[in-house]
Amino acid sequence: MKVFLTILICKMLRGIGKLIGKGSSLPGKIALKLCPDILSRVTLPEYIIAVTGSNGKTSTVEMIAHILTENGKSVAWNREGSNQIEGVTTMVLANATMGGKVKADILLIESDERFARYTFRYIVPTHYVMTNLYRDQLTRNGHPEWVYDALSDSLHDGMQLILNADDPLVSHFAQDREHVVWFGADRLSTDSEFCDSVYDDGAYCPHCKKPMRYSTRHYNHIGHYECTACGYRRHDTDYTITSVDLDQGEMIINGQDRITLALKSLYNMYNILAAYTVGRIVGINGEKIASDMSDYVMKNGRVVSFTIGNRQGTLLTSKHENSISYDQSLRIAAAEKRGCDVMIIVDAVSRKYFTSDVSWLWDIDFEMLGCDNVHEIVLAGTYCNDLAVRFQYTDIPQEKIRIFREIDEAYRYLGSGREEYLYVITCFSDKGKFLSLL
Repeated sequence: MKVFLTILICKMLRGIGKLIGKGSSLPGKIALKLCPDILSRVTLPEYIIAVTGSNGKTSTVEMIAHILTENGKSVAWNREGSNQIEGVTTMVLANATMGGKVKADILLIESDERFARYTFRYIVPTHYVMTNLYRDQLTRNGHPEWVYDALSDSLHDGMQLILNADDPLVSHFAQDREHVVWFGADRLSTDSEFCDSVYDDGAYCPHCKKPMRYSTRHYNHIGHYECTACGYRRHDTDYTITSVDLDQGEMIINGQDRITLALKSLYNMYNILAAYTVGRIVGINGEKIASDMSDYVMKNGRVVSFTIGNRQGTLLTSKHENSISYDQSLRIAAAEKRGCDVMIIVDAVSRKYFTSDVSWLWDIDFEMLGCDNVHEIVLAGTYCNDLAVRFQYTDIPQEKIRIFREIDEAYRYLGSGREEYLYVITCFSDKGKFLSLL
């Protein structure tokens, strides 16, 4: 009876929340108050697939769900992206019968990396995907190695780990574990020999803390590495990006499955590869997955095409306080061979806490925008002057930079006659402030 009532109340609150446009955490929060171990009392499907990491969780989960549903699987997943235990509880109970049985072939969970240890105290994934560990919201998350320790508490015997072999910290989760599936990229034409970002989080071995040597870098600390002291090294991969052509917008996996890209970004290719890997593990043909993923446009609103006056544009949603997320968006703009303008909005630092800390701006590789492909740069929002100070420490000519505190004023300027393609780079908190003006 307790399980029945808890599920009933959660479903009712979820229905009301949908009607009034509220989030999906409150019903789960109430359910956990009523029955703290409710997640251990429900009957779960055979496959429980979880995805965590600093970046790419929401996109990877959406693509996994797309692949699975396209191939006849019924999937219960937290499509709203509410990824702490309250949101996961709402999703599980909303997809359960009144008797507590989840009505799906596969339960697919996006989990916040810090809070996975709480969610997976009651639900043990059969397959656990880890995308990456980056500097991310340091005010809240501290150093990536601190997040690593928090994630370690979410591991249980019997899980099959699915790990990004090109991330040295993520790979370290495989120590003393069997049945690990590895994904990553071969040496690519877009690689560099040296770290060209502002900092290098792959400089030291996560195992013995001695210097690390890289034979190639895909971006930042993601690449092929080996410790100079203990021999800790990148693992061979089961599912591999074997070639990339960003100009043509395509990637090839395992030398045979070709995927055309809606977003020409190596960073996005890792999300696609992770989703491809899960699809193969559950028995879907690689060629069919490649067909399902070709030209796939994300539905989560992280990438939005728009028009202002006579110009076309793309909004790229990056994570504030996450420099690698910004670097990947900047890399897309810098590679625009047609030429483009770039708008960067920092109007709020965080949706959840208020520190006004902008030290993370100094970790972003804004120097990439100094290329000939980028014609004009517009800085907008409350922190436009903090951005402007950061840009003074680049070699970008100041006459290429325009500064507007008010986003609507910057918007009017951008629509006043210029026709270059426009990239708008901002965060979850601020993207709506721009899109509402369209």
